[in-house]
Amino acid sequence: MARVVVDVMLKPEILDPQGRAVQGALGRLGLVGVASVRQGKRFEIELEGELDDALRARLEELAGSLLSNPVIEDYVIREAATQGAPA
Repeated sequence: MARVVVDVMLKPEILDPQGRAVQGALGRLGLVGVASVRQGKRFEIELEGELDDALRARLEELAGSLLSNPVIEDYVIREAATQGAPA
């Protein structure tokens, strides 16, 4: 069994109002020195079988069309340790 993580974040040039709201709240709650906060999405996908090149290519395609909006978001796909396996 393979497990991948897809992290999706707004592109740096896109304003992030939710991140700004969290940044303000952190300051009000006493956490000083927070330069910025960016909010994103994380998808954990467990797959049956092994992660081969064809499956990686398909995941890239889907991450760029279904899981993210390529106009305003970037994504990163990485293989994650499966449960019970060392990290």
